[in-house]
Amino acid sequence: MALPKSHGQRAPTIYDVARVAGVSHQSVSRFLNGETLRENTRTQVEAAITELGYRLNPAARALATNVSYRIGALVYELQELGPSQIAQGAADQARSAGFLLDIVALDPRDDAAIAHAIDLLDQQHLAGILALAPTQRLLDALQAVEYRIPVYIDSEPVFDGTAETETLNSVGTVLALEHLRGLGHRRIFHISGPLDWISAANRSTAYRAYMLEHDMPFFEPFAGDWTSASGYAAVRSIPFDAGITAIFVANDQMAMGVLLALSERGLRVPEDISVVSFDDVPESEFTIPPLTTVRLNFAEQGRVAVERLVAMIKNEPEPALPEQPRVSLTVRRSTAPRPSASRN
Repeated sequence: MALPKSHGQRAPTIYDVARVAGVSHQSVSRFLNGETLRENTRTQVEAAITELGYRLNPAARALATNVSYRIGALVYELQELGPSQIAQGAADQARSAGFLLDIVALDPRDDAAIAHAIDLLDQQHLAGILALAPTQRLLDALQAVEYRIPVYIDSEPVFDGTAETETLNSVGTVLALEHLRGLGHRRIFHISGPLDWISAANRSTAYRAYMLEHDMPFFEPFAGDWTSASGYAAVRSIPFDAGITAIFVANDQMAMGVLLALSERGLRVPEDISVVSFDDVPESEFTIPPLTTVRLNFAEQGRVAVERLVAMIKNEPEPALPEQPRVSLTVRRSTAPRPSASRN
């Protein structure tokens, strides 16, 4: 059943503003477009806008000026915490800057989906494009296109162990491993994400570099696919007979599968083996035991990306990065000192 239309008071127009200000509607339009007016005219228009509570209609302004206030966003896996929070942070920042974020979701491992999404955005009247590129395949595809409008590709460099390529993911990996080493663990197994994802590859590279730097035994990681099922399956690949006392898992979802598999093997966490993971999803506080995990500020990542894109659109200097820490370790009950019987 159709709902009745609202009979509330209509929104004021520029003609109402002009009438109250005692000026022409052309003067109001020039004011809204940022053009210079005489001081008394500008003051009258500002007072009228305040009195009437006038709010600019972005769609109408775009039609009148041929300037778009829409940003196209290429995103992925919105059912997962990280991508959804990045998209939400981007949408919030776009709205506060006077833009509307149009979201196009795609599979970053599907070449046809990538090409279709890029072509779709290219047909729209947009002010700019924000592209989240978690895989090298998507990054390469995005960089191969010539764009008519500003484009900000939110990705990260491939970490090679040097300070110049350090990322939040490599820093977070070190935080996790430092925590385990501080508890006395030296034999640490790594369950990575899919290695075609740049974040997973960087975490895996940082794990290898850390183990070698600290003269700790290196074990070839098991490559999962971010799901709890792959974390559960990975436990079968862990060489427990080699004295493994801790597991570093590349995300919380896989870690949940790890906890179940360890329990079914009769291994207690953290009494027999410690587990640390990545992302700090809301559920990680309520697993048994609660997960020690690296926290990334995903919403801030989205906000920063849009801030930088808007600066490109307006031809302004690139904003500085936030000063507060963007990666931290939340310590819960899934980690504990290495069991004395396992000292080696």
